[in-house]
Amino acid sequence: MSAAPAGAPNRPTSHLPGAAPLGPGALPSVGLLAVASGLVVANLYYAQPLLALIGRDFGAPAAQMGLVATLTQLGYALGLLVIVPLADVAERRGLIVGLTVATAGMLVAAAVAPGATWLAVASLGIGLASVVPQVIIPVAASLAPPEQRGRVVGTIVSGLLVGILLARVVSGAAGAQVGWRPVFWGAAALMLVLAAVLRWQLPASRPAVALRYADALRSLPVVVGRFPVLREAALTGGLAFGSFSAFWTALAFHLARPPLSLGSAAAGAFGLVGVAGALAASAVGRLTDRSSPRTTAGIGLAAALVGWAVFGAGAASVVGLALGVILLDLGVQAAHVSNQARIFALDEQARGRINAVYMVTYFLGGALGSTLGTAGWARAGWAGVVAVGAGLTTLAFVVWLGGRRRAAAAAAAPASHGA
Repeated sequence: MSAAPAGAPNRPTSHLPGAAPLGPGALPSVGLLAVASGLVVANLYYAQPLLALIGRDFGAPAAQMGLVATLTQLGYALGLLVIVPLADVAERRGLIVGLTVATAGMLVAAAVAPGATWLAVASLGIGLASVVPQVIIPVAASLAPPEQRGRVVGTIVSGLLVGILLARVVSGAAGAQVGWRPVFWGAAALMLVLAAVLRWQLPASRPAVALRYADALRSLPVVVGRFPVLREAALTGGLAFGSFSAFWTALAFHLARPPLSLGSAAAGAFGLVGVAGALAASAVGRLTDRSSPRTTAGIGLAAALVGWAVFGAGAASVVGLALGVILLDLGVQAAHVSNQARIFALDEQARGRINAVYMVTYFLGGALGSTLGTAGWARAGWAGVVAVGAGLTTLAFVVWLGGRRRAAAAAAAPASHGA
């Protein structure tokens, strides 16, 4: 937010619940934003444990079903590029509620899909509309005190991540019991209820600075060029999330084969294991408030790389896969929260666009990971998936090391943008 006009009180012109200086009484409102973020983002992941089941229903090969996961991520990336900048332009409550209703419509389209192509197109629409959390997060970060920004972002991201992981649990179990279509019908109904709750609970919230939508979009390349920290964080985040997506896209296929021979419910149940990593995001957020978010990002990437080593060594063991899930999820989410804490400190008047740049890159990485993970599976089975995931994580770590060296080299010079 920009400063108030001369003579006016120095406070935001409007706010979302829980974003003002935070005390114990504000936590339930931050919790509402966390729950809403988790419920909306879950729509991106309901299909993943069901891909093998849907493929059998449609008679479609694994490569074609992998396209469903890829287009969902691409749709989300497109939504981040063309919709999230509206958070710097439009009234936020109406934007949030309208997107939630649109998501419900796309879920209905998926529920009635007659074939894999229809489902893939509907998945693109689901991804496009499900960008609500990325409207919520920068607004909350803008209004939180700087010394609590990491905690606020971490709490909302924890809710978002729990939603991602529990989506796989719920859809996997429901798919095994009632089939895959009711999963999408149920998700659509949930979005309509959530839209009503958000319309009731959220106050109107307008940007403090008047900005045209076209100008916001045109300024995105300027934002990219202006902040080296943003470029580094976006690239490391995208590569790390690509490794995450490669794992979850291929897991159902790996579990369905001998010697494990497990179904969609088991694939979804692995989401419960990953909740430990998701819940740690809030603790990581607090840690970034007290230490260097660059350091915590590097630690997260190292943990994710160890997770891939465990996946390689324990491919035929449920316990080994579960341990790998904990390390991978904890590492990727620690890096993500740390990266967001870094970028939200760059320019308070451009946080929507900064977040758009970061998250577009993040989910393009996810789409790349889904595509490469499916290709790795088709070419070499689980070993191919491990090679893809470990390779993407290693690249992320190399980029992080390069940024750390550049920061150390520039430490003696005045910092122009901070880290």
